[in-house]
Amino acid sequence: MDKRILGIVIPISIIVMALLFMISPSTEITTQKTNEKINEKIGLVINSPTSSISLQQLDEIFTDASSTGIGRSNVYLFWNVIEPVEGIFDWSQSDILMGLNEKNNLKVTLYFSIINGETLGPFPKWIGKPTLNGINEDELVNTLDMILSRYHIVDSVIISGETESQFRYNEQFIPVYKELFSNVYDRIKEKHPDVQFGNSFALHQVLDKNLKGVVSDLAIGDFVSFSYAPTDVLNEIVKTPDEAIDDLEKIFEMIPNKKIGFFEVSWSTSEFVSGDLTSQKLFLEKLFDFYAQNESEIEFLTWYRYNDQKADSCVTKQQKIGDQTIVVGGGSSMGTSEHVIERLSHYICNAGIVDIDENFKPGWNEFKSQIQMIN
Repeated sequence: MDKRILGIVIPISIIVMALLFMISPSTEITTQKTNEKINEKIGLVINSPTSSISLQQLDEIFTDASSTGIGRSNVYLFWNVIEPVEGIFDWSQSDILMGLNEKNNLKVTLYFSIINGETLGPFPKWIGKPTLNGINEDELVNTLDMILSRYHIVDSVIISGETESQFRYNEQFIPVYKELFSNVYDRIKEKHPDVQFGNSFALHQVLDKNLKGVVSDLAIGDFVSFSYAPTDVLNEIVKTPDEAIDDLEKIFEMIPNKKIGFFEVSWSTSEFVSGDLTSQKLFLEKLFDFYAQNESEIEFLTWYRYNDQKADSCVTKQQKIGDQTIVVGGGSSMGTSEHVIERLSHYICNAGIVDIDENFKPGWNEFKSQIQMIN
């Protein structure tokens, strides 16, 4: 997902996808559903500690992550990866990821990147680089239909991440996107009426940059989703756990009478950005209290993420997505500051609840115990 969740142009979703596992698509996944009690509203972004991993290792990671009692995870798909040639789909990687989710009884929140912060796409080369009003509705509907017809565990779809950044200086294009979204929504719902559709925003950026109007204008679909990090524009943790919960509470004032999804909620333990183990654990405790108080209004709540990674491996100036390269920082008010990117990498690489040596952090125990209490 490269996603802009943490204050740069590229959202976290793209970053996650850039770390795709190097695994053999020919290996079969044995479906082995368990009878453990799960909560389909609570999710975890399941990732590996390195970019190269065997299927067996990834299988074990999914098993461990699922043992917490979660009932969903995020899967990040990019059009240029899944349909590199018009009408010819490459399911090799997505079949593995979806298969592992199904094996562990996990529903999937799908991020299909049409808007990714300030970036559109990435799109396949056969489509080119369309502007917002040049995106072909028929092609988009067909591709989404193919995905949803293949993967029945997908129950929620997000096609725009860090949406506020796309329209921060381009509010005149909001009607263009609303028309595209509404037309695609109506046509997809005819074929997949039980799948929920929405857009996602980075809450910390919405609040810091006073972009509540953009969110209100685009509160369309079945739910409105948010990512969240307790950081400033330099990716420094500047909130206490209590202040972070106050930020989450503001959503219900911003968007009353609408289902809310929490797509990627995180708290890094990196001391480099003023994080620590105790604060992550405390935030998780308060986050689940917040969830319990607002459960009827929440579509899903997903923690970002399972595993830590090496501090220099999560964000680079250029992210490779399939056959395309996305430049981090292009057009951002923060530019391509090495300082900002370095801090973002430290934040993301240490946002897991399992450390780089595969030791459970205190946040893991809190996360698991909170889910068990809910279940």
